[in-house]
Amino acid sequence: MLKKYLTGAIALAVAVAMTGAAHAQEKVTVSWLPIMQTMAYYVALEEKLFEKAGIQVESVKFQSPNQIIESLVSGRADFGAPGAAAGITVIAETEFPGTFKVFGLQGGGIKVNRINDGLIVANDSTIASFKDLKGKTLGHLPGIQWRTISRHMVRSAGLDPDKDVTLKELAVGLQVPAVVGKTVDATLSLEPVGSIALASKEAKRAMTNPVAAAIADPFYSGVSVLTTKFMKERPAVARKVVEVLDEATKMANSNFEKYRAIIPKYTPIPADQVSLVAQPYLRAWGELDAVDLASYQALIDVFVKEGALKRKVEVGEIILAKKDLGM
Repeated sequence: MLKKYLTGAIALAVAVAMTGAAHAQEKVTVSWLPIMQTMAYYVALEEKLFEKAGIQVESVKFQSPNQIIESLVSGRADFGAPGAAAGITVIAETEFPGTFKVFGLQGGGIKVNRINDGLIVANDSTIASFKDLKGKTLGHLPGIQWRTISRHMVRSAGLDPDKDVTLKELAVGLQVPAVVGKTVDATLSLEPVGSIALASKEAKRAMTNPVAAAIADPFYSGVSVLTTKFMKERPAVARKVVEVLDEATKMANSNFEKYRAIIPKYTPIPADQVSLVAQPYLRAWGELDAVDLASYQALIDVFVKEGALKRKVEVGEIILAKKDLGM
């Protein structure tokens, strides 16, 4: 009888301990976009890195970069997963000073042989570069970031973005169908759209990494973002989030082939076409160097030139520092 009692008591104690551990999980709301730049977040979810760090994530998917930043500004989310819009983050920070800190960069580049974006056209299109877009329609992701970048790309090709080209906002999943269906002549698209285009066998990349060639190489259009509200209210949890995504970023970079299989779970890429997907260039907070910061600064400067930013912003104003996490 005593043995039976002790066994029951132990079982109850274990159950209570497990319940307490479950309750101890810190709830964090995350906003994300279904693109390849978000790869580290997918790895973190699959490897249960957040759970291991005592964090329960509420994962909210959006189709527009603007929506992610709006969710952060409004306090509906605590951080933006890798792939949040780099330019919109800076614009929002100038409008609402002290709202954000960037702790990771995502993109691609020519020298590092990582695809971030492409000029996507139908297979039978004669468009080979932005110079060929005069009188044409160019699709891009919704929001001010990719409208600004698209305007700059058109201007860099010697065309007037207000007169020579019609710009059209298109969600990720609509871009290849729009090109194939001829509702636009081309799109400036983030991965995995280029890979989807190739898989369709009806569209192609007329240019690979055109933005890196025009703005900065490597080029980062995605960032990982913490709200300062989250950092101030729960600094220990914010620090864990940074640590988790730094770890996941390193895992995604070092063993991308292993994680290819999870891509269809989070992006529009079908499982039978996942082998076509290009590996993104991901930079963890602990890895950021002078080259990375100069690249981000180049994008910010484009936003100033195009009038999307009212003042020049130095990248150091928005990059997370150790003191921000109490380190």
